[in-house]
Amino acid sequence: MEYRIEQLARTAGVAVDTIRFYQGKGLLEAPRREGRVTWYGEPHVERLKRIKELQQQGFTLTVIQRFLAGELEASDEALVAAVTRPAAPQTLTLGELAERSGVAEPLLRSLQQAGLLAPIEGGDEPLYPADDLEAVDRTARQAVDLFDHYVRERIQAEGGETEAAERKLLQTFNDLLEASGTLVRHHFERTLLRAAREHIEKR
Repeated sequence: MEYRIEQLARTAGVAVDTIRFYQGKGLLEAPRREGRVTWYGEPHVERLKRIKELQQQGFTLTVIQRFLAGELEASDEALVAAVTRPAAPQTLTLGELAERSGVAEPLLRSLQQAGLLAPIEGGDEPLYPADDLEAVDRTARQAVDLFDHYVRERIQAEGGETEAAERKLLQTFNDLLEASGTLVRHHFERTLLRAAREHIEKR
């Protein structure tokens, strides 16, 4: 069966302009021409349905084009979906992040400069995923607890030899490194996902 463009649009449930747009982007093959009349076939209907299906999964046109070209297999859909469309995070301003975490803004700015906090791109004011709040809060509390417990209380109370105190300080340092690793891992996970998305969309 063949369709004029208006018939194809009704059959596939898309606008005529959308069909023309997809053709311009190379997502849809050119129709058969008969003089000044263009005819579309069942493969065009199936292709439009496939595009709509992929769009409903949240894929960008760049990723959809790679699926249609065979550069990405159908079996890749779940993996690509997990990488390219993570759930939109709740966001906080730096001030809100500071207020809710109890960590001063200058310290948060230092964490950002160190690459441990990364704002979401876009917008006039930098916004941070609310997930960062948990990471900042957990790490800050661990650091404070470790310092209070291992450094201030124990070392002051024990009043032991210098060598013993040095060992305790070294242990505390290692514990603090482990706690701060929470933020590092969190940042790396976000960076890894961003790099994976860029790789998938790379042409």
